[in-house]
Amino acid sequence: MGTMDELKVSATRIDLAAAFRLAVRLDLHEGVCNHFSFMLPEGKRFFLNRYGLHWGEVTASNLLMLDAEGRVLAGEGEFEKTAFYIHSRIHLANPRAACVLHTHMPHATALTLLENGRLEMVEQNALRFHDDIAYDDTYNGLVVDNAEGDRLARVLGEKRVMFLASHGVIVVGPSIAEAFDLMYYLERACRLQVLARAAGGKFKPIKDHVVRETHRLLLADAPKYAGAHFAALKRLLDREEPDYSH
Repeated sequence: MGTMDELKVSATRIDLAAAFRLAVRLDLHEGVCNHFSFMLPEGKRFFLNRYGLHWGEVTASNLLMLDAEGRVLAGEGEFEKTAFYIHSRIHLANPRAACVLHTHMPHATALTLLENGRLEMVEQNALRFHDDIAYDDTYNGLVVDNAEGDRLARVLGEKRVMFLASHGVIVVGPSIAEAFDLMYYLERACRLQVLARAAGGKFKPIKDHVVRETHRLLLADAPKYAGAHFAALKRLLDREEPDYSH
């Protein structure tokens, strides 16, 4: 029987592995690129996916545990350099960003390719992100050092979402369930706006007070809803891909 801390670490591994598998199902992944991480509560260790694995191969046991200096504390294999510099610097800069998800999911990334590409507050899913998105409009190439990682962390600031010009998105949250739920709805919102743009015409505006009040209501219920959503998705995995938790 493990200690309470050991049980929590094991549960965290399982949830993070589930997030990878679910991202495959929802087309939120790309090749063996992109990365998810979770910082353990004491703030000195975090989980990260191993380099070279398709996300459909990720399991609880093959996640790496790293420290802030990039030493592998548990697990076998290597990590992607860009993953370390993005995730470690955001975790260190923002303790509330326990979970950091970076993807090149297609519709959100499509908006990063546009001049002044923005998620407009014109649809209910988008209202979750009112005043909660940072936009990095400068693409500096691959993130291969602390300086660029720190720059991204500064641009993100206290926001939960960042659009990376010509690159992809970063979503952060206090739990894996909340960050994953946010990422899911971000892609849904971006998909609708990409489709609407393709159809031509103008977006129909939503009144400012309605935007603010809807955002407030969605935010108030977010932890409960995210927990229920993620638990439901995990039940699908438990039936159809139970090896993720091993």
